[in-house]
Formats: sequence, C-alpha cells, structure tokens
Amino acid sequence: MENNEKTDEIKAMEIAKLMEEGKGEDVAVLDVSGLNSWADYFVIVTVTSGPHWQGLYRTVKEYIAKNGLEIRKTVRKGQNGDDWNLIDLGSIVVHLMTRDARDFYELEKLWHAGRVLKAPSAE
Repeated sequence: MENNEKTDEIKAMEIAKLMEEGKGEDVAVLDVSGLNSWADYFVIVTVTSGPHWQGLYRTVKEYIAKNGLEIRKTVRKGQNGDDWNLIDLGSIVVHLMTRDARDFYELEKLWHAGRVLKAPSAE
C-alpha cells in the first residue's frame, strides 16, 4: 500500500463523519475484521425518514466516487424498503437503518466481539 493511500479504517471513519454531518443519528463504526470473511468495518447509522436515507445514500455515493471505491451490492429491507439499507463497499459495509430496525436487529450486540472504533454519542 502506498503511503498516501487511505486505509479502510480511515475510509470507514470518514464515511461515519459524513453521516454525522448529514444528521445521521447514533453513528457507530465497528471493526469486524477477523470475525467474518466478507467485511472488515461496519458503519451503522440511524435515519429518520425515507428522504433522509436517500440523502445519506447520495453522500455515500459521492464519497465512493471521490475515493476509488465501488458499490458491490445494495440491499433494502422492510415493507417499503426504507427500514434497512445495506451498502456493500467490499471491506466496508454501511448500514442505514430506521430506529425500529436498529432496535430490532441490534447489530452492535450481534457483532459485540468487534472492536468499537466509534460509539454512538450519548444523548
């Protein structure tokens, strides 16, 4: 890796910062490397509405275009597809979730063995 190339951890943290700037709630970054073979970092974000997730999704797309990443897969879950949107960037997976979906799936508890790089801010 070249010295000027960003690591995946730095990219995950930059995406998290962009999610906060876009008013994403309870942004968390988990290092799940070594726990699975398909991703190293999860960025988990609570969204407040369909238009909110669309705005954050656009922000992620802009970031990946500027940083030489590509979307490998997107998955939408829920009755209208707004409950949980997964954006697979390879080693980084971004989870845009409603509060209800986040409370139900509890990804932080499910992946509790992962190292927390950024915890949701306490309110």
